Amino acid sequence: MESNAKNVVTRESVLAAVTKNGWALASASTEMRADREIVLAAVAESGWALEYASPELRADREIVLTAVTESGGVLKFASAELQADREIVLTAVTKSGGALKFASPELRADREIVLTAVTENGGALKFASAELQADREIVLTAVTENGWALEYASAELQADREIVLTAVTESGGALKFASAEL
Repeated sequence: MESNAKNVVTRESVLAAVTKNGWALASASTEMRADREIVLAAVAESGWALEYASPELRADREIVLTAVTESGGVLKFASAELQADREIVLTAVTKSGGALKFASPELRADREIVLTAVTENGGALKFASAELQADREIVLTAVTENGWALEYASAELQADREIVLTAVTESGGALKFASAEL
């Protein structure tokens, strides 16, 4: 009976700790990292706690959605199945455009997801499909946010006067990615 009381106290103390600081999950036992309630509390406080969750809980849709809502880049730690979940990826790139890097190839070719990502972080254009790196609206949005994104535009768009002007206005050094003609 006494050992059960210790386990309850330990679980309660871990739950209290991760509620105040999600990173505390990193110091928790393997058993606690597999406890759904503890992990959910941890990722709600800090999405980055997902890194320390058990593999099973990294595949738990509610936990991952909670984590990416708090911090989009944690998509990196989600299961492959959830990296292909459109709602989860859209939530992640809304919070952090760079999370596009961890999306499934199919979703890196999804126009709405990529446009959302480059609106938040123009550099996310690097992770878009080749087809979308040749999409004028997406590239213009990307270079408006970050001129250096011109590096990832298709050769045709690196020769587009308006896109290059927008890129170099945002960041003069982006000129090195413009076509030779410009």
